[in-house]
Amino acid sequence: MENKVLVEISARHVHLSQADLETLFGEGYELTVKKELSQPGQYACNERVKVIGAKSEFLAVSILGPVRKETQVELSLTDARSIGVDAPVRESGVLDGSGSCKLVGPKGEVEISKGVIAAKRHIHATTADAEKMGLTNGEIVSVEIPTSNGRNLTFGDVVVRVSDTYALEMHIDTDESNAAGMAPNTIGTIIK
Repeated sequence: MENKVLVEISARHVHLSQADLETLFGEGYELTVKKELSQPGQYACNERVKVIGAKSEFLAVSILGPVRKETQVELSLTDARSIGVDAPVRESGVLDGSGSCKLVGPKGEVEISKGVIAAKRHIHATTADAEKMGLTNGEIVSVEIPTSNGRNLTFGDVVVRVSDTYALEMHIDTDESNAAGMAPNTIGTIIK
């Protein structure tokens, strides 16, 4: 039996710490939900921030909630080059030695010395999903992306992340999606 996974596209976004949220939006500020995301407990916020690099900036980048322990900016490699920031390919939360930038909100600004990354492509799976598919947390797999436009592509170096707080799906960035000419609701096949 083939292991199938929904592949979702993750565009540029920011995760904020509570301290940085308050610097950018004011003391005691709380994020407001614009739209629930497919991962349980995660949501896109009404709030946006400016992300400034050495060469250019993005004026209104989405914030995803809830707040996190550390601020993290996730960009595609094309995004990072266009504004002049370093964004090493990393798993979410692995921030040592990552890129820096300035964030500007309506009440203040924050210079982050680390936290800019290009997210490593990954699969979220519950323990039950992982067991059913014979996957383990941290395992590296490939995922074949079928398309109808002649740009079929197999992504290697896909890390499996297992937690019972997840919903089963794969996340790639906009560069990766464009390389495959991927349509919404694409189902990939996991190859071990």
